[in-house]
Amino acid sequence: MDTFRSFFESISVFSLEELPFVVIALVLAFTVHEFAHAYVAYKFGDTTAKDQGRLTLNPVQHLDPFGTILILIAGFGWARPVPVMRSRFKNPRLAGILVSAAGPLSNFLIAFIAFGLFYFFVGVTGGGIPPFVIDLLQMIVELNILLFVFNLLPFPPLDGYRIIEDLSPPNVRVKMSQFEQYGILLFLILVITPLDQYTIWPFLNTGMSATGQAFSTIYGTIFSIFN
Repeated sequence: MDTFRSFFESISVFSLEELPFVVIALVLAFTVHEFAHAYVAYKFGDTTAKDQGRLTLNPVQHLDPFGTILILIAGFGWARPVPVMRSRFKNPRLAGILVSAAGPLSNFLIAFIAFGLFYFFVGVTGGGIPPFVIDLLQMIVELNILLFVFNLLPFPPLDGYRIIEDLSPPNVRVKMSQFEQYGILLFLILVITPLDQYTIWPFLNTGMSATGQAFSTIYGTIFSIFN
């Protein structure tokens, strides 16, 4: 067991004790994220995701095996992208923005709900529940806030880039399409090299800290009203 622990922790950014919580949190986060994309696309008239069995909360339909394993090892991974046909949208520009935003917002909502439960159990009741529940809620909050902020980065193929693309005038969108492949290459370089410590992670840390502080302020205010 010690040999396995040493091997796992030598290749993973997570400890062996964290692994069950990470897996549950990731399955929840990825599944709801991709379902949200599929659901909003369907509501705007694109049935592509539904036709391919992606309008579901079944994790099997959304998880990418390699992307999931990679995030456990490197802290960076992905789920299976939801297929979208913009030509089917009733209002392509608005629909494009909302479909792209739906994924990160779903992670924001999960984190917000889990933070509320965490705040209630720890800050209001003073505990009294199994420690593993607290650990799980904390992991759900942290990973979903991370995915919320990460997916808003303005790099292809992330949702933040797609939102900017749909907000841009047609001539700008044409230019963005022409250089998108270079944007993807730049993004990969920033993510998989030490440059991420000076570019992506400062943004992520700031965004995660601000989001967590906002949650704390909101729930602190809510619970203080009823005390």
